[in-house]
Amino acid sequence: MAVHQHMNPKAGLHLPFLRRNRTSSAPESAASVHTGTHTGTRTVRAYAFASARVLMGFVFLWAFLDKTFGLGYATPSGKGWIDGGSPTEGFLGSVAVGPMESTFHAWAGAGWADWLFMLGLLGIGLALIAGVALRLTALAGTVMMALMWMAEWPPAQHLSDGTPSMSTNPFADYHLVYAVVLIALAAVSAGDTLGLGRLWAGLPIVRDHAWLR
Repeated sequence: MAVHQHMNPKAGLHLPFLRRNRTSSAPESAASVHTGTHTGTRTVRAYAFASARVLMGFVFLWAFLDKTFGLGYATPSGKGWIDGGSPTEGFLGSVAVGPMESTFHAWAGAGWADWLFMLGLLGIGLALIAGVALRLTALAGTVMMALMWMAEWPPAQHLSDGTPSMSTNPFADYHLVYAVVLIALAAVSAGDTLGLGRLWAGLPIVRDHAWLR
C-alpha cells in the first residue's frame, strides 16, 4: 500500500522579498527612534534655554520696578525713583575698592547715570522676556554686568580703608555668570521658543541688520 504524503504548499514556500522587508525594517525603526530622541532632546534644550531667558528677564525687570517704585525689597518704600530717590547714588556712592572707585563716586546720583541705568534694566528685562533683540541685549547686559563687577571688585581682599572686603571669589561672581548666560541665550536664539524671536527675526529691518536679532 503506497503511502502518499501530502505536501503543505505553505510549509516550503519562501518569500525572499518579505524577509528583506523584515530585515530592512529594523534599521528603519532604529533610525526613527534615533530621530525621535534627537528631536525630543532639542525640544527639551529649547525649553530649558527659554525658561532661563524668561527668568533672567525677570531679574532685570524686577530690579527696575523695585528701584522705580520702592517696593520695599532692595529699595525701601518711599525711596523709589518716582519719590525722588536716585537708583545709582546708593550703590555707586558706596564703592570702596577698585581702580574705578573715584570714577564711580563721581557718577553716583548723576541724572544721566540714573537714566542710563534704569533704561538699561527696563530694556534688557523686556527684551529677554519677549525674546527679541537678544544680541543687542547680550551686549548691553554684558557691559552693565562688567561695570557692576568692577564696582564690587571681587579680586580685592581688603577695601580702601583696610577692612576685609568679604569677597567670596576673586574672579567668578554672579555678574560674570549673568553676562555669560546672556551671551549664551543670544547664541542659541533662545527667543524662538516661548518668545517672539521668529516674528522679530522676520521683520525687514532685522533681516537687513543681523545685529538687531
